[in-house]
Amino acid sequence: MFQKILIANRGEIAIRVIRACKDMDIKTVAIYSTADKDALHVEYADEAYCIGPPPSAESYLKYANITAVADFANVDAIHPGAGFLAEDAQFAEICEAHQIKFIGPSIDDLNTMGDKIRALETVAKAGLKLVPGSQNRKRKKDKKATVESAEEAAELAEKIGYPVGIKASAGGGGRGIRIAHNRPSLFNLFHIAKSESEAAFGNADVYIEKWIEEARHIEVQVLGDSHGNVVHFGERECSIQRKQQKLLEEAPAASISAKLRNEICKAAVKAAKSIGYLNAGTIEFVVDKNENFYFLEMNTRIQVEHTITESITGIDLIKEQIRLAMGEELGYNQSDIHINGHAIECRINAEDPANQFMPSPGLVTDYQPPGGIGIRVDGYIYTGYTVPPHYDSLVAKLIAVGRDRDEAIARLKRALSEFKIEGINTTIPLHQNILNDERFLNRNIFTNFLKT
Repeated sequence: MFQKILIANRGEIAIRVIRACKDMDIKTVAIYSTADKDALHVEYADEAYCIGPPPSAESYLKYANITAVADFANVDAIHPGAGFLAEDAQFAEICEAHQIKFIGPSIDDLNTMGDKIRALETVAKAGLKLVPGSQNRKRKKDKKATVESAEEAAELAEKIGYPVGIKASAGGGGRGIRIAHNRPSLFNLFHIAKSESEAAFGNADVYIEKWIEEARHIEVQVLGDSHGNVVHFGERECSIQRKQQKLLEEAPAASISAKLRNEICKAAVKAAKSIGYLNAGTIEFVVDKNENFYFLEMNTRIQVEHTITESITGIDLIKEQIRLAMGEELGYNQSDIHINGHAIECRINAEDPANQFMPSPGLVTDYQPPGGIGIRVDGYIYTGYTVPPHYDSLVAKLIAVGRDRDEAIARLKRALSEFKIEGINTTIPLHQNILNDERFLNRNIFTNFLKT
């Protein structure tokens, strides 16, 4: 049993991990930048240490500062949360060198699935279908799946048809994607995509694939242990997005058939088993209007929307992560996992939907979260707290669960009407509009649901 865990993150996910540790009687260590000195995760943890100034590169992404605190506090393990260093294989290697357990996948898993091209090639060998593109074309041994020039990209695009996605090989989380609708836009966006990929990920490699219109984004939560066991916890619908960033998720998926649900969950387990995957991960798929589904990527971490899976399975996924990192077996089979009810999550961001989603950091003058049966709020702000401008705009996650989708929607509408956040602008009005949209109510949900 771990005695003490350092949480290498901030905000709501840091609080979420701290709570799971407390339930397991494990001591916690928080880290924080100077901008987060008044944050709740600092108050909730047993110990807390400042690791640098506000910029992430000088604090939450600074290997040396984090491991120095870990060594000083004599922790057994580090939980990276979601984002920041959660999928960083080099950080996992550093933890191992310090004899500190990294609560997440193995280093091999991080390297294999963290590189999008390697991930695509790996799951293709396991029999999963890929979206038509450069990653699955027939090629010689010395021919890479990445595309080196705009001319090569245009040649491929003519074969598979526009629109096409130009994607960063090292990207993820909806970042590093540009969509070209014709040859001129491809030539312009190709160079932009490579430059952005180099700046964001330190890797300029990109690949090309067919951009599926009227697409649904469906993902499957999996867990694997060090004894070769892998199970899934059902699928999530993540189709409502803005610029490839998820806004609202629900589980089970509202827009797919029972047949597809069964097939897509089996495919996810097959992909995870093909690499002997360890710990929590998510297999992401794109589904076209004919219910053909294709592998997109694997997120080798816990995700923001893990909450809705917990709500319909009754299983604490963070506690499972910690157990599996200690080398324990899952202790249950696929038949032991039952899906009950329906859950929906709204990401409440400090942004102004009425002003092109302009970030809205600042002083929270009043904060009153909703409550009642079937309502869960995972957040980190409070009245008098100043939301810093340096990090992700997510300030709270509002989750509603009901016996069915209609009840979950009704509870979510009620909770949104009660949710009071003043002093900053938030996406609450946007979510209210979505829940009243006939397309959403009729399950006509696609990744282009929001045109902005």
